[in-house]
Amino acid sequence: MRLERISLSNFRNYTHLELEPQPGLNVFIGANAQGKSNLLEAIAMLGVGKSFRAGRDADAIRNGEERAAIGGEVVRDGERLRVACSILRTETGARKSFSRGGRSVPYATFLGTLSVVTFIPSDLQLVTGAPALRRAFLNTALSQQERAYYANLARYLGALRQKNALLRAPGEPDQTLVETYESELVRSGASLMIARRAFVAALDREASSLHARWSGGAERLELRYLPNVPFGEQSDEEIRESIARRLRETRAMERARRATVVGPHRDDLAFVLDERPLAAFGSQGQQRTAVLAVKAAEYAVMRDRSGLTPLLLLDDLLSELDEQRAAAFLGGVGAYEQAYVTATHRPAGLPERGTVFFVEAAAVRRAAAC
Repeated sequence: MRLERISLSNFRNYTHLELEPQPGLNVFIGANAQGKSNLLEAIAMLGVGKSFRAGRDADAIRNGEERAAIGGEVVRDGERLRVACSILRTETGARKSFSRGGRSVPYATFLGTLSVVTFIPSDLQLVTGAPALRRAFLNTALSQQERAYYANLARYLGALRQKNALLRAPGEPDQTLVETYESELVRSGASLMIARRAFVAALDREASSLHARWSGGAERLELRYLPNVPFGEQSDEEIRESIARRLRETRAMERARRATVVGPHRDDLAFVLDERPLAAFGSQGQQRTAVLAVKAAEYAVMRDRSGLTPLLLLDDLLSELDEQRAAAFLGGVGAYEQAYVTATHRPAGLPERGTVFFVEAAAVRRAAAC
């Protein structure tokens, strides 16, 4: 899978850009605040439809403009597809729309046309950050791979919002309505948990193997899925019953807190090194190496499950790593079809072959191949 063309209109600091990325490695070099990260953000949005930055969608529209647009030509399994994402400024914020093959499509159809694995500096907080960061990591990876996962996630979050709104309303909540929302939470929540367990198991196999190779077998990395409602080798029906039972058991607590307190929206992912929690006992170097292994594993699992190589997007990350870790990560990813790297200078550990672009004031100029 690769992106052969990308166009930007009024996106961040870009008034207009037409760019033809090359197969293999694409390196974007420039000073800070010139537009390197904005370009990778746009590419990522062609994959997942969302920014990898915090903030409002309207922030991506160039100052003084009403609409931003991102378009691309994707080659996927021999098929050429046009995809686009636009952001329109509204009185209440922004509204996004998506197209595929020149036709307007819902987000669920757009998602996953272009698969991407992003790695940004904030991802180094996966070990020590809040559980929401790790859940977002799982959701983004799985939603690109499985349309059913995204559909279940959307249904679950919709029912969760409705139930929580009911719990926050004055007076006693309508129990019949609560049970209606809980029926959806049980059905879609069980599907999310089953998919997360399988994905984390695959991640664990890949990441622990890579980490053992990098550490010379001196340390053992393990990833553990921590479902908020524990379950073992049960049938789907038994898992649904476990969730339903916990929801019944915590109703008094829910009313006190005015929020749903059990379910996959409270799941977590544990990083364990030599049987000890990495967040509590690992050094900063050990934590970074673990995250590198997990990100390389994410790439491998997505590739193996789909049979297609995702785009690899590395935003100003390798410059934060020493040469050994940078080279180990790229070696762990292996034969990518197309990768994008941004930096203020050529980072250590990059392969010699590739195409270099210089970025200055939202202008992108291709240099000679390196």
